[in-house]
Amino acid sequence: MNLLVNINAVVITVISALYIYQMFFIVVVFVGEWWQKRKAKKHAGPPAAPHRFAAIVSARNESAVIGQLVDTIKKQNYPSDMLDAIIIADNCTDNTAQVARDHGAIVYERFNQEKVGKGFALNYAFQHIAEDFGDSYYDAYVIIDADNLLDENYFAEMNKTFSSGYRIITSYRNSKNFGSNWISAGYSLWFLREAKFLNNARMMLGTSCAVSGTGFLVSSEVIRERGGWNYHLLTEDIEFTVDTVIRGETIGYCAGAMLYDEQPTRFDQSWNQRMRWSKGFYQVAGNYGGRLGGGIFKKRNPFACYDLLMTVMPCMLLTVCVLISDLALLLFALLGNTYMPHLMETMFSSLAFWLSGYYGSLFLMGALTMITERKKINCPLRKRILYTFTFPFFQLTYFPISVASVFKKVEWKPIRHSVAKSLDEVR
Repeated sequence: MNLLVNINAVVITVISALYIYQMFFIVVVFVGEWWQKRKAKKHAGPPAAPHRFAAIVSARNESAVIGQLVDTIKKQNYPSDMLDAIIIADNCTDNTAQVARDHGAIVYERFNQEKVGKGFALNYAFQHIAEDFGDSYYDAYVIIDADNLLDENYFAEMNKTFSSGYRIITSYRNSKNFGSNWISAGYSLWFLREAKFLNNARMMLGTSCAVSGTGFLVSSEVIRERGGWNYHLLTEDIEFTVDTVIRGETIGYCAGAMLYDEQPTRFDQSWNQRMRWSKGFYQVAGNYGGRLGGGIFKKRNPFACYDLLMTVMPCMLLTVCVLISDLALLLFALLGNTYMPHLMETMFSSLAFWLSGYYGSLFLMGALTMITERKKINCPLRKRILYTFTFPFFQLTYFPISVASVFKKVEWKPIRHSVAKSLDEVR
């Protein structure tokens, strides 16, 4: 039993050591932002020449929100003749296609009940764009979800970063409904933290960032080189990211390009969505983990390979195994083992240390994000304080999800979006 306790302690220590570099990221962000402000004052470069972009949106029964998204694309502070909104109405049974057309979008309708998912819809769009316009008509595509809204400077900011040489770029992901409840706030804080203290730091260090579902640009040149969009695992975004890094390419980040994303508010929706994410991460780890590990020892993107390996590896599952074994030992002690007093003391101490460390670290992460991004969060102060305390509990719900997704067959399921607000209302 003592051996098992020691093994558990070693596992937790190793996992903590593997992720300690993310604490360094926080320092990088504060120092880097200070330096960028000084540099910006001295070296204001000429404006970037506009590139031709297409906003690509895969939408399934999104008539309630698609109009507002297209409106924010059409109202960009960017040359209108250099920007199109292209909607793939994917297996829709409502009037999504007509609403999108009424708001000025180019619409392709797709009906295929066998090849279901965003990846297939994107590939369908790229094929039709190549047929109708040519595969080099657009300089780049920006992938956006149907429930999103875009800041009016979104494409102008993305154009700056694209002009600096990055062929793939991710952006700042804010929330349409941060203050709805503890579930939407949990999602929102996580994505804000990912933008501020992960991708921002990666960009400053010159390593690769990670694409996160929506709000990312990909050069048409990349699509041509890869023969379309060939990523169809449950988390096609992280699959695309991992494959890109393995190929030796660096993904950039544009902090000035902000989008607003609708987050689930019901726990059943959240459970199903995160089951898909968890299962998808296992799929990516199984398909790409070996090559990512090998990339750590190569000259191209070694740290990016390590960083992404830590992202997709099932460390949450290992942590759950440690927690279960600790609880099992505690139960054994309660049932009357001869060494019960010593064992109970050891297990209580182990669990208390683990839970306090887990809650404390996530609370500090959430609080730091809440404080630094407070001007970008539309939510009353009392709710901000409350949701900072509930953020660790939201993350705790990943534990049963990480276990269940191992054994359960998981398929892509659409989430109904209903936050039909204008950009001004959201802000």
